[in-house]
Amino acid sequence: MSSPSHTMDDGMRMRIRRHDWRQTPLGPPEEWPPALRTAVDMVLHSAFPMFLAWGPDLIFLYNDAYVPLLGQKHGRALGERFCDLWAEVWKDMVPLIDRALSGKPVYFEDMPMTVMRRGYPERATFTFSHAPLIGDDGQVAGLFCTVMETTRRVASERRAAFELTVSDALRPLASSEEVIATASALLGGELHADRVVYAEMNEATGRFSVPRWWARDDRKWTQPSFSLEEFGPAVGAALRAGDVVRIHDSARDVRTMGYRSAYIADRIGALLVVPLVKSGRLTACLGIDCLLARHWSDDDLQLARDVAERTWAAAETARAQAALRAERDRSRNIFDTIAEGFAVFDADWNIVEMNAEGLRLCRVKAEETIGRSHWDVFPHTVDMELGRMYREVMRTRVASAAIYSYPFPDGERIWTEVRAYPMPDGSIASFFRDITDRKLAEEKLVEADRRKDEFLAMLAHELRNPLAPISAAAELLRIGTLGEERVRQSSNIIGRQVRHMTRLVDDLLDVSRVTRGLITLERAEVGMRGVVQEAVEQVRPAIDARRQRLSVHLPPSWALVEGDKARLVQVVANVLGNATKYTPEGREIDLRAEVRGDGAKGALVISVRDEGIGMDRELSARVFDLFAQGERSSDRSQGGLGLGLALVRNLVELHGGMVGCSSPGPGKGSTFVITLPLLREAVPAPLPQAPVPAGKAGALKVLVVDDNVDAAETLGLLLAAHGHEVVVEHEPLRALERARKVAPDVCLLDIGLPGIDGHELARRLRAQPETAASVLVAITGYGQQQDRDEAFAAGFRHHLVKPVDVDALVRLLDSVQAPPHDG
Repeated sequence: MSSPSHTMDDGMRMRIRRHDWRQTPLGPPEEWPPALRTAVDMVLHSAFPMFLAWGPDLIFLYNDAYVPLLGQKHGRALGERFCDLWAEVWKDMVPLIDRALSGKPVYFEDMPMTVMRRGYPERATFTFSHAPLIGDDGQVAGLFCTVMETTRRVASERRAAFELTVSDALRPLASSEEVIATASALLGGELHADRVVYAEMNEATGRFSVPRWWARDDRKWTQPSFSLEEFGPAVGAALRAGDVVRIHDSARDVRTMGYRSAYIADRIGALLVVPLVKSGRLTACLGIDCLLARHWSDDDLQLARDVAERTWAAAETARAQAALRAERDRSRNIFDTIAEGFAVFDADWNIVEMNAEGLRLCRVKAEETIGRSHWDVFPHTVDMELGRMYREVMRTRVASAAIYSYPFPDGERIWTEVRAYPMPDGSIASFFRDITDRKLAEEKLVEADRRKDEFLAMLAHELRNPLAPISAAAELLRIGTLGEERVRQSSNIIGRQVRHMTRLVDDLLDVSRVTRGLITLERAEVGMRGVVQEAVEQVRPAIDARRQRLSVHLPPSWALVEGDKARLVQVVANVLGNATKYTPEGREIDLRAEVRGDGAKGALVISVRDEGIGMDRELSARVFDLFAQGERSSDRSQGGLGLGLALVRNLVELHGGMVGCSSPGPGKGSTFVITLPLLREAVPAPLPQAPVPAGKAGALKVLVVDDNVDAAETLGLLLAAHGHEVVVEHEPLRALERARKVAPDVCLLDIGLPGIDGHELARRLRAQPETAASVLVAITGYGQQQDRDEAFAAGFRHHLVKPVDVDALVRLLDSVQAPPHDG
């Protein structure tokens, strides 16, 4: 370890100092041999990812640069045995480690491994070197390793090589079924999938048929044809819109809820589907699935998309060429039936023929084209990549392809993919198709990335803004020369800004949980009249502050929806709050909740119309998208992150409803509409009576344990001000000893404590008689359901998220019956 003179007290150096090494074979750091201390210091000073493994058990230590390589293992890696930490690759690593431990250096470049560092099997490649680590006795005591992850580079190189392999393999095939079978087998092997299915739409039946598929084992496709609806409406809608569907875990994905029987029947644990939309309709799909859940990376998606396009093009080309061979002598119009443009140039570049689709794509007439030189009809292509490709095919007699864009005189620009094939008589056959939709989709992805970057910049701004008043108010309080009124004013400033930051973090967590399918709705029959009333109550202070006029039309009392009441209130409040935020002072806002339709198709329609700033058509079309925002002033006077509407759409869709937005234009207001399916012939259940707190019989003994000194002391002062007897500790072991003497009624425990965490401290408090009956409350920054479950399993009775709502904590303490204390 480093000497006390070092000033580096963060990152891995601090984690190593705080780690409880007494629980490991290495023992306390002060007893470590000099060779180990020196080695650890070298690793921590390295800018390259490094680790060392020491002793017979190869105990693991590493530096900050190595942390990204660990993924989720980082939390437990320090002090672990090498063989336990990397159990999934240990068998492959043993020969290399044995060589290093025998005193010989080891170097391996781009070694492929399947690792488990994010909860799922992940293919990765690494370049690393192992070197023996010599102990104080001159013998090998462990090993050094410098390692670099090369996954992205190797994947890129592998993809390029794979695409060349696919092209070479498909080029000589004359049958579309051979094309599909060959491409599917190559893709399945490359992605380590269990099955690849290429399905084509049958326009007559509206169902997909599967001419050929590839499977790693004896798995079969259980049905010769299928409908997208069998796998869930969300999946079908995405594919029809031309969007790739990635399902990492069919058992947990929100899109498969209610349709899992289809996934179970076909043994689909993970699914990647690439749609092929041609001429505005869904023509085919390429599906890759695995028996077990797995993560589909962007590289996997791009590879599948490329193979899908190549498969479709090669299959269509094979079919077209087969038809051409069969029908050429009887009809030259055969190519008018294919969905691609087709043309033939003779050896002198004269256009011998062009099909109807080709004439349409090129916007020319047959009488202006047939018999004329290609270069005279299309002079703009002479110096383009397309023209160079044509001349190269004519010269070398080797098939090739090119992509080019061309603006027509009316201003419309289209992108075209062209494939040229040499013919035996010296001519060239050209197939070309409009790929403008694909190019526009790629541009949309770039635009989405741009909006994401703008959002992150704005997020940083929004989180920094509250820090200035908090810092200033804290400095005023530190000076200590303020009167009581100024102290109260400073305290109010801090409270407001902390609540503001808490709302920002809550919005981020809500959107993250919903978009990842981690939200679980507490479904019940919900009266929508009460939902609308509660939402109005939440937003009323902001409406009154801006002197806006709100008119409310409540739904009938019998209007019921199956769903989560708290989330439905959140939906209506978010839309109403959005209207308030963007409507000038003194203007009107109209909220209406009306029942439309009857029977099984009855729906509740909630509309919020404002006289606000409005929006243009482009923004109204994407206002519910994540990261989508209109132009906002540099002072960010409206505040917030703009996530509310994205959250609204996701929550409404989870309730089986839909949302919409319209605006006549900037400055003309907006109207948001929420539609939810109604429960018919249902009677609203009476609202449960809130339990009456037992009431405080006297002051409580409260133990506060938090290694953040400021947080612990301020919380202690607040509780003391409410009449409780408070004991504050910052180290868990000292807290455990103090608790035996004090026997507190309530223990408020931070989870992220040094030495032992809050969960272990809770278990020990439960185990000793003096604190077995104490009420344990977790105070933590981790607020997801998994964190709550872990806390309750450890013995906590309550779970509060930082920053703690003081009013809620006081109410909690008031509900605890304090026993009579001796003395």
